[in-house]
Order: sequence, then C-alpha cells, then structure tokens
Amino acid sequence: MDLFELNKKYELEKSAPLADRLRPRRLEDYIGQSHLLAEGKIINRMIKADRIYSMILYGPPGVGKTTLAKIISESTRMDFEELSAVSSGISDVKKKIEIAKDNLKYENKKTILFIDEIHRFNKSQQDYLLPFVENSTIILIGATTENPYFEINKALISRMYVFELMPLNNSDLEKLINQALTKDKILFSKNILFTKTAKESLIKYSNGDSRALLNALEIAIFSQEAKDGKITIDQESIENSIQKKIAIYDKNGDRHYDTISAFIKSMRGSDIDASLYYLAKMLEAGEDIKFIARRMMIFASEDISNADPNALILASSTFDAINAVGMPEARIILAQCVTYLAAAPKSNSTYLAIEKASKFIKNNPDREVSNKLKDSHYPQSKKFIKDTYLYPHDYGGYVKQDYLPEDFVNEKFYQAKNVGYEKIMIENLKKRKEGNNEN
Repeated sequence: MDLFELNKKYELEKSAPLADRLRPRRLEDYIGQSHLLAEGKIINRMIKADRIYSMILYGPPGVGKTTLAKIISESTRMDFEELSAVSSGISDVKKKIEIAKDNLKYENKKTILFIDEIHRFNKSQQDYLLPFVENSTIILIGATTENPYFEINKALISRMYVFELMPLNNSDLEKLINQALTKDKILFSKNILFTKTAKESLIKYSNGDSRALLNALEIAIFSQEAKDGKITIDQESIENSIQKKIAIYDKNGDRHYDTISAFIKSMRGSDIDASLYYLAKMLEAGEDIKFIARRMMIFASEDISNADPNALILASSTFDAINAVGMPEARIILAQCVTYLAAAPKSNSTYLAIEKASKFIKNNPDREVSNKLKDSHYPQSKKFIKDTYLYPHDYGGYVKQDYLPEDFVNEKFYQAKNVGYEKIMIENLKKRKEGNNEN
C-alpha cells in the first residue's frame, strides 16, 4: 500500500461515524445480548460448533443486529453477502444466490446472506428465498425491527431460528462510552473530561440504542471548544447534542407496560384527552406504530365489541392505513381512531362470552355434534339430517331448535348489554323469536 492509499484510508477512517469506527469484529468485543452470546448460550454454541443456521435477528434499532451477523460470518469463515430490503429486489437476490452457488461449487464454502429490514420484502420476494434456505444454498440472516411473526411468511420463518435482541442496559451503555473514549484513536488523542452527570444523561437519552449514544457523544465532543487543552463534556453539552429530549419510556420495561395500560384504560373510560396524551407519549418515545394499532384492534373487540361494530372495522383500517403512510402522518390516523374508540359505547360482552365458553369447554366432557348438525356431504349423515334439521330460511329466517349438544342446551355464554348496537341486537333477536312463536 503506497503513501496515497494510506492517506486515503486514514481520511476515510477519520470521516467515518464513531459507531462505524467502534464496530466490533470479534465476539469477545461485542457488547450486550448476553442471553444469546454468553458462554453456553445458543449463538455462542452455534459459532463454536461451526453450525450456523438461518435466523432472524429481531430487535429495536442500535442493538447490534448487523454487527452480530458480520461477527458470525467472520467467526465461521463463511462468505458474507449483504442486501437491504429497502433498496433491493428479486434481481439483486438472484445475483447473491448465484454467488452462493459458486462459493459452494468452486470453493466448498458456505455463504451468509444478510438482509437488513427483511420485513420490507413482500410475500413473493420472501417466497423466492424459501428453497435456497431449505436446501442450504444460503444461510439467511434477516434483521428486522418488526415482530417477525407478523411480518415474515410462515413458511420462511418456520425454517429459521428467531432471536430477539434486547436494548442495551445501562451497564452495557457505560462500557460503550468507556470503550469509545479509550479505544477510538481519534477520541483517545483528545484530552476529554467526561462528567458523571453527562454520562448519566447520555445513557438515559440513548434508551438502549448504541448508535444514538455514539452519535450524540461524537457531536458533543467535536462541537465543544477546548479550554486549557481539555474538552469538558458536561450534562448541558449532552443535552445540546441530542436531536430531542425523549420522554422517559423504556420499551421493554415497566414504563412501556404502564403507558400502554394507561392508554387502554383511558379509552375504556371514554377520556379522549387522556387517551391522546398517552398516544402522544408513546409516539414521541418512538414506540412501534404497529404495536399501538394492534392494541387498538384488540381494544375495539374486547371493550367496545357489538356496542359499536364499526369500531373494529375502523381499527383494522387504521392498521392498514398507517402501514401505507408511515410516520409522521400516521400519528394523525392513529389519533382519529383513538378519539372514535374513546367516544364509542363500551361493552365487554364478547370478551366475557368467549372466556366463559372456553372455561366451560375445559371443565366439561366433550360431546359429539348432534346428528342433525353434522356435515351433510357424508352419506352416513344424510339419513339423520334430512328429517331432523330445520332449515331457518324455510321459516322466514328463524326457527326454534337446539344447536348445543343435548346435555348443554340450557347453557348461556353471551349476555348482550343494553347499550349501543347490542341493544338493537337484543331487540332483533326478541322480535325474531316472538314472530316465530306467533306462527
């Protein structure tokens, strides 16, 4: 390497973000995810045994998904190919598959294909990967911030391990700060005094995201003037170097569950303002909008139900709409749905009904379906059905007959409330039964 190449390499290293300069290349230098990487844990075992299987690395941004995939590749001496699902299509995947085939054919070497944000691939793109994962042409490692059980095809995910990566804890983040100040050549060359309150502030701000922490740290250091040959980083320096102050909200801790609980209870209590407050708090903290929308769909069925059947339709449409639009506009769609759900009449009748029915099934012996209700396609059933089953449409849409097994005909699971559309349901059923009796 000549002098010009050395100078070019140095300039590239100097201009690279701190997060890239500190990216570990060995497992022992990796910070966090001890539940997967500590001695005796599953990924550690895979690496030591040189038996790597296709996997999904699922977790929030800045927890080391890409880094871990590269370390696995280096540790096992496999070829490493990389794609981003945001900017890649089938043609890009095909090229990588051909590389993997050549590696096997000519070098007897396996290939890890790392796909970042794999949830962005549509169904056909995910389906294309399936046979190559199945026959081990590639070891697929997909990274996603979204719940893979919702976003990845069942056929593909059934052939992969799913590992959840957690936000870095405070101890991990402190190690990362110390590592940056002592191991990064550029920062180490500076005389940096880092106060305790600055460190605490930086850890609190980053919320388990190593990239956010390192970016803020680098901005704070390079924007601070040196005095007497020292760069002092205090709490104010950190607060002035972050994009915004994040609401105290740990996505995997008590505050996460407390906030979503308060959100649900506020809608249940028909308090629109409180519901919007907790929605805004979650959005400002970077909560997954799909998580919020899913909880709203559950709420629409559990707490509103047939008191206003449109609630579930709106909540489902909201989920589809936010996926199509994304943030920041998705917050408006979510807010519209929240105001509707909070104002809607409330009933938990359906929730109580299925709970009661499930408990009944568990606590009572199974009973065979009565003959008149059996599938008429089976020849042996026709003789029972023809004479005993009363076809409701022949009786104006309703006819009194028993549908529950004989031993359970008096059981009642659903008790509609006299509210909203459920009130109309009760009246309609009553009229139908009375009309039948008159006949």
